[in-house]
Amino acid sequence: MTDEEIARAAAAALEDKKAADIAVYDVRGKSDITDYTIVATGTSAPHLRALIRDVDRALNALGVKSTRQSGEPETGWVVLDYINVIVHVFSEEARAYYNIEQLWTAPAQQA
Repeated sequence: MTDEEIARAAAAALEDKKAADIAVYDVRGKSDITDYTIVATGTSAPHLRALIRDVDRALNALGVKSTRQSGEPETGWVVLDYINVIVHVFSEEARAYYNIEQLWTAPAQQA
């Protein structure tokens, strides 16, 4: 299974559980730590818990295991690490505050 297929499967699991504003970023050449980053929003701590549970179940069913999980749904930000695919699930407030998408969407700065 390719990294792109893993990213698509994770995004599909998020969509199935009604995550909002799902974005998949191909960050090859922009990131030294991963190839794909997925960002999604949940509505509450229980919704975030359901989102990460279902992403993990969907990918496990495909033989893809998470190397670690960081964060707690109550904090508004949970990260699932599948090495070449990283999934960030945020509350609406945390996503707006951290604005991590600007890492991959902002134009490169001239030196």
